[in-house]
Amino acid sequence: MSDNADPVESGSEEAWKVTFLAPRETIQAALLAHEDAYDWDPEIILAGSEIAPDRPDDWQLEAWLSHKPARRDLAAMRALFGDQAPKPVIEHLPPTDWVTLSQSGIEPIREGPFHVHTPDHAPLGQPGIRDFEIPASQAFGTGQHATTAGCLAMLATMKRCGVVVRNLADIGTGTGLLTFAALHLWPRARAIASDIDAVCGPVVARNADANGVRLGDGPGRMAMVIAAGMDHPLLSASAPYDLLIANILAGPLVELAPAFATAVAPGGSVLLSGLLTTQEPAVRAAYARAGLRLAARMTRGDWSVLWLRRRRFGVVHATRVGTLPDWSKRW
Repeated sequence: MSDNADPVESGSEEAWKVTFLAPRETIQAALLAHEDAYDWDPEIILAGSEIAPDRPDDWQLEAWLSHKPARRDLAAMRALFGDQAPKPVIEHLPPTDWVTLSQSGIEPIREGPFHVHTPDHAPLGQPGIRDFEIPASQAFGTGQHATTAGCLAMLATMKRCGVVVRNLADIGTGTGLLTFAALHLWPRARAIASDIDAVCGPVVARNADANGVRLGDGPGRMAMVIAAGMDHPLLSASAPYDLLIANILAGPLVELAPAFATAVAPGGSVLLSGLLTTQEPAVRAAYARAGLRLAARMTRGDWSVLWLRRRRFGVVHATRVGTLPDWSKRW
């Protein structure tokens, strides 16, 4: 038996929690590192939050496991902090508290016509409100929570502004939620969602079934593929898109700017999130060079949400980071 794990009786159920206390910036950096950790064990659920409302700069990173943390588990958690990992506090929890605790701290999102909740919370069931149920085990901490809420709000803004979507793509879909929301706003659209992580395929299928979203090809349906960025034949064949959504990370957003611009129809929209406000100038500059201009922006805490539109002709070359020529702002 490996010395990384302690023996556990066959068939037994356990619940453990590992907590790291650190300043807000440190915890948020760890959450960003987690989003970029493609080999992360999906059985380890993470959530970051402030310790108390009157201590906004003191945060905690909590990890829930259904087994006693092995050395490799603790090493993976410490690695999120680089060389400055706080000392972990390890707790053995009553097995009956596992489901409740893994879903605690993941509060529902209420944005525009959307209410997103875990199975631990009840749907609103109100006229004009679309409830979506997403299991807490598929959440990725407070950063993901904030960027998801911002994307939902921006999608609702697009709809109010008269944007018409017949064909859309959601790159880095994760749970499929943003595709579900877009299809609610534009119910006749064709949709394709993708993610680099093969685990997301069955996750999206289960969530689509639970939320009454139809899979497949055709109006009002969504297809799902596993791909890095735009690297899939179906993504290429389905272009150009009226709307392209990417709630990922700033680095990949910059790298994918030319590919996204090519995949979007002239006059089409790109919705970007997953970037910190400090990373926004570099992201906007990359998309300006690719021929997209800013239509609207909003922030959720330290996170930016950008709505950009592709110019109908030519390419804009920004002369400074985060700036556009004056004439382009009139388009």
